[in-house]
Amino acid sequence: MPDAEAGGTGPSGAAVLNALPLPVLTIGPDDHIIHCNHAAESFFDASARLMQRRQLRDIIPFASPIIALVAEVRRRRSSVSEYRVELVSPRTGQERSVDVFATALGDNGDTVVLMLQERTIADKMNRQLTHRGAARSMVALGAMLAHEIKNPLAGIRGAAQLLEQSGAEEDRVLTRLICDESDRIVRIVERMELFGDERPVERVPVNVHGVLDQVKRSAQSGFARHIRFVETYDPSLPPVLGNRDQLIQVILNLVKNAAEAIGADTVDGEITLSTAFRTGLRLQVPGSRERVSLPIEVAVRDNGPGITAELLPDLFDPFVTTKVSGSGLGLALVAKIVGDHGGIVECDPAPRRTTFRLLLPMSSARDGRESVVEAE
Repeated sequence: MPDAEAGGTGPSGAAVLNALPLPVLTIGPDDHIIHCNHAAESFFDASARLMQRRQLRDIIPFASPIIALVAEVRRRRSSVSEYRVELVSPRTGQERSVDVFATALGDNGDTVVLMLQERTIADKMNRQLTHRGAARSMVALGAMLAHEIKNPLAGIRGAAQLLEQSGAEEDRVLTRLICDESDRIVRIVERMELFGDERPVERVPVNVHGVLDQVKRSAQSGFARHIRFVETYDPSLPPVLGNRDQLIQVILNLVKNAAEAIGADTVDGEITLSTAFRTGLRLQVPGSRERVSLPIEVAVRDNGPGITAELLPDLFDPFVTTKVSGSGLGLALVAKIVGDHGGIVECDPAPRRTTFRLLLPMSSARDGRESVVEAE
């Protein structure tokens, strides 16, 4: 097997490695990079020709556990794996969590093959299932609150209005407070009722750029008039299989959160709306063996202060919020709607850069061909 002995650099070996969606590096005895596949070029944001002139420590920090992992493979002359390794690129400073698989190549064992698997996708799947479970747990609660709270509140508000008509001036302040607080509770309960709506969502081919344009115009005419919008769109993006009104609700919610995170007094506030076509991500439909492809990515990024690491695991759970007057139902509702569409919503936090990313299914014709939607 000459190709394998050469570290996969022969014609057939290179073709196989380049077909892999995971980054693969072949490391020589002196830690020089002998070969890398296309996925590795994309992962490290460098060409194969450039990387083959460098050593492993040029693309991976010297203190990284991966360096020790390579040394251990050479010592043991066998395969070694390590999970959830934090990898910071010396070139870009970007931090990623990866699973590392390393094995010795050849008889002497000095050449090592490294394969990296970024944890983002796996963790995204696990967190999404948790978000969906949290959203579904609100269904019964929302229905119960609608019956047990809204009806008594109507009686309380009616009694307060009667007292307001006959009470003294100083008492009217209190009765008005009762009415206002009753109305506020009803609004919260009505939002929670949305979680109990189990009717099938009517989905059709939707031009997501039309949705983004409407959201941007709505935001710029109101709560985000002081913020600059940047649009980075893939013009060849196929239509999403979705409900236009619900998608507007989801993205408007994310843009509103971004504007509030930036703040009303910020002079350099910026929200970036972007779309892209991603291949290779598939999600299994709960309760069946069907796997749905989620190639359409819609992202909302802001340059606000960011989200704390402590809040991130529970970000899409109901009643989790950092706002003084927030109800904590906005992102939970986003998770439910996106889940009803068969998609994924995920937050990628970073200092001065928070990105909410939607991964959605593409609309296809009955015969499997890509469907077409008119521009909106």
